Amino acid sequence: MPARPIHVIVIGAGTGGMCLAHGLRRAGISVAVYERYRNRSDGLLGYRVGVNPTGCRALRECLPPDLFTTFLATTARAPGYFNVLTGQLHRTASFALRPDADPTSIDQSVSRMTLRQVLLTGMDDVVHFGKTFTHYEQHDDRVTAYFSDGTSATGDLLVAADGTHSAVRRQYLPHAKVRDAGSINIANKIPLTEQTRALLTEEMHRGISLIFGAGGVMGVLHVMEFKWDQCGSVKPGVGVTDARLLAQWPGLLFDNTRDCINLIVWSAADRFPPDVMQLRGERLAEVARDLTRNWHPHLRELLRRADVNSVIPIKVATSVPVEPWPSSNVTLLGDAIHTMTPGRGVGANTALRDAALLHRQLVAAAAGAKPLLGGVADYESEMIRYGFARVADSLRTNGTNGDDPIYKPVIGRLAMLAARGYFSVTSRLPPLRRRFVDELYNYRGAET
Repeated sequence: MPARPIHVIVIGAGTGGMCLAHGLRRAGISVAVYERYRNRSDGLLGYRVGVNPTGCRALRECLPPDLFTTFLATTARAPGYFNVLTGQLHRTASFALRPDADPTSIDQSVSRMTLRQVLLTGMDDVVHFGKTFTHYEQHDDRVTAYFSDGTSATGDLLVAADGTHSAVRRQYLPHAKVRDAGSINIANKIPLTEQTRALLTEEMHRGISLIFGAGGVMGVLHVMEFKWDQCGSVKPGVGVTDARLLAQWPGLLFDNTRDCINLIVWSAADRFPPDVMQLRGERLAEVARDLTRNWHPHLRELLRRADVNSVIPIKVATSVPVEPWPSSNVTLLGDAIHTMTPGRGVGANTALRDAALLHRQLVAAAAGAKPLLGGVADYESEMIRYGFARVADSLRTNGTNGDDPIYKPVIGRLAMLAARGYFSVTSRLPPLRRRFVDELYNYRGAET
């Protein structure tokens, strides 16, 4: 089969879409990305993404080597502990994480905004901003995407990377539904200062902490410390190589991410005011404080010091699995097809895995090793299998599903005690502790 030129249209400049675009361009395959936001600084806040070994491998495969090195330089300090705490800050468990030397064998902490700037680096000729997708038309072996400004783009393959509320999916797979998981998060970002740092234990400062509050209110706390200071200048003591990379990296000019404490409070949706998704600023911050009124004073003080302009509500959603569909010159990746709860922390990583897999299939098709639709079919067959398996896993995680027993009026307290008891026993017995950490790393680095 002879090699053939392929032009790929990607809808959405998110994590998966941009990873795919980099991989295709490195392989010499024509690609254009269409993004509804107006510019590279628009639309995102600096909350944490944990890029696990699966995600790191995908980025290393698709990004130019110098940009992958820049990605590693822009990550925050990696967590050293996974802690389980009560709302009163009593320690239920603490697991020391591996201090691996290989940066692709551990979870990397990165700001969403910073990762966005990394992935947009060097792609000015590929990404088209201010393009809101409306619909597509398929004709013979080509596909045309249309945008709200009256423009259009035609290519050989259209890739939906436009997230949970994908307009492409609504047209292409109208039977593929996304439903509420039944829980809501309020994300708070607190500037890391001497005063807020003093409110944390050393293990909280250096780790990720899961908080089991009373009454079915839960939280997660993690500290993000970067290699640049509050002014955006490289900190003293940063290694020469990283300092040089950051000083030369243009993405830092567009990034407002600074050292912070992320504290996310969540519970079943019925614990929140009916209009919570419309609330912003101080009114939304007050909801988070009201839910946690019986938490430890240090946690309460952190919430009082949150940047109210960055507090956001998140209605947790999950995809309903669908049966395989006949492949065509339209396909999907990431949240556009298998959005999942944050329970296992692998949503962005699964999108990156999709991008690397689709990239390999399209490289094979462009080289003539298989037909384009054959490559798309091979990609979808594997992606559907592992993608919806991750969706199911995320729903089984404590508290991410509104139907979790932890939220029930009568058995909720017992369910909470059972969950805490599991972590307590596991952390205290060395064989169980080692197995827990091993399974954590195996899952987050899995390719099955």
